[in-house]
Order: sequence, then structure tokens, then C-alpha cells
Amino acid sequence: MIIVCQKPLKKLKINGIALFPFIFIRKPEDKENKVLINHEKIHLRQQLELLVIFFYIFYVIEYYYWLFKLKDSFLAYRYISFEREAYAKERDLTYLKKRKFWSFWKYLGNS
Repeated sequence: MIIVCQKPLKKLKINGIALFPFIFIRKPEDKENKVLINHEKIHLRQQLELLVIFFYIFYVIEYYYWLFKLKDSFLAYRYISFEREAYAKERDLTYLKKRKFWSFWKYLGNS
């Protein structure tokens, strides 16, 4: 994992993004934000499990599925199984030590 602070993120409404093997953050001080970093580390693990490329494919497909169903881009993002797992477990800083393989699967569906 490599944490990088990127100025282009300052124009977006996101604090961080995981693009294997990097975690890009908006503000330098967010390097100390353990919850944000843990959230992004969860995404890195998900990406590894799906051999990176399949994570992105599945992420986009799931996003558009929820966008079509919910007609709301923010809700569509929040309903993606990868995001649901990351948000549910981001405050558990030991989660990745006990996380089972493909744990995002239990967050799939169920609107």
C-alpha cells in the first residue's frame, strides 16, 4: 500500500480512493485518519481478491444496476457491495486481520 496526496482530488467530493496498489487522499492530514485509511485498505483487499480488473468491472456494473434501480447517484454508490462492506467495517481497525475471503459477497443485493 502506498499513500499519495493528490491535488486533483481537491476538486472532487471524495476524501480518498483506492486504485491498487495506491491510496490517493485529498489532504495530507488524512494520512493520519485511521478510519479513512482503513476504508481504503478494505477496498485494496477487495481488489486483490478479484484480481484488480474484475473489481473495477464489477464495481461499475453494480453502480449502474443500483443507479437504474434507485435513480440516485449517491444512493447507487452507497449500495455497491464493496462500499457497503467498507463503510460497515471502516471503524473496526482490526477487521482486515479477521476478514474472510470475499466478505463483500454478503453485502450484495438487499436494497
